[in-house]
Amino acid sequence: MTDHDILTRFARLRVLVIGDAILDEYIIGRADRLSREAPIPVLEVQERRAVPGGAANPAVNAAALGAKAALFGVVGADEPSQRLGAALTAHGVESGGLIADPERGTTVKTRIMARIGTTFPQQVARLDSIGRGALSAGTTNRIIDAVARKARYADALLLSDYRTGSLTPDLIDGMRACAASPGAILAADAQGDFDKYVGFDLMKCNADEAAAYLGRTLTDDTEFAAAAHELCQRLMLRRGMMITRGADGVTWADAKGGAGHVPAPRVEDVFDTVGAGDTAIAVVTLALCAGAELSDAARIANAASGIVVRHIGNYAPSLSELRAALTT
Repeated sequence: MTDHDILTRFARLRVLVIGDAILDEYIIGRADRLSREAPIPVLEVQERRAVPGGAANPAVNAAALGAKAALFGVVGADEPSQRLGAALTAHGVESGGLIADPERGTTVKTRIMARIGTTFPQQVARLDSIGRGALSAGTTNRIIDAVARKARYADALLLSDYRTGSLTPDLIDGMRACAASPGAILAADAQGDFDKYVGFDLMKCNADEAAAYLGRTLTDDTEFAAAAHELCQRLMLRRGMMITRGADGVTWADAKGGAGHVPAPRVEDVFDTVGAGDTAIAVVTLALCAGAELSDAARIANAASGIVVRHIGNYAPSLSELRAALTT
């Protein structure tokens, strides 16, 4: 199967993303002087952006590549949740599965970006407002019910775990049940809590998370391949394991015993790595649903992440951009 065939099939796919929905806010301004009150730059605000973050970002990435995407999770009954919903609609993502919980505020990550001279904006501070309230049984059941109504038509259920507490064991068990009936691919982007995803089809983590879970240092391709293979076996993954390694590319291991490494694409101007992992899990999930082997899915996802790092903040590559990246 060619890359063209795989990418063309994206338009037929339906992906449900479940997890920690976040509103990413960017406050961008110019810093030309220092404050008289403290040795810090004064930022004159020029622009404010609100974009889908956390679990919302892989949903946006899937939609940007032509798939039908819907997001499920919990938000607050507040103004940030309204901005997040509007941003998702603008990106073509269904947001009806976001459950408003008055006891749990919407998670907002505000990045303060300064333009100094002619350079691209540099992040100088980040303010996090995180809703970590316990997920009630009622809210959990509402999310499961919302997913169940859509799951019969889904090709994949993708769980995006930003560790703010919404992906509880009960909710994850509910997702297993939802995916079982149509035989949808069950994928997870785990950020340290690997054992919650035993028996999934696919799991992704980054290099530091893999090393921390296994309790050993990982340095070269051989060690990462062995780690990916061990994780695939230990977690009983049905399709495979993928470890993203930033500038060192991606290492994968499949359930058949194969393993490999995909070098990072050559990128001269890396402006921001935010969101590259979200893109990777979205693309590898779509590619597997389209019939690709994990080796090709990892390669395509790696190319997509190479597009993201050329932009400031979360960025969702288009299908045409991905096609071009795969032919260079």
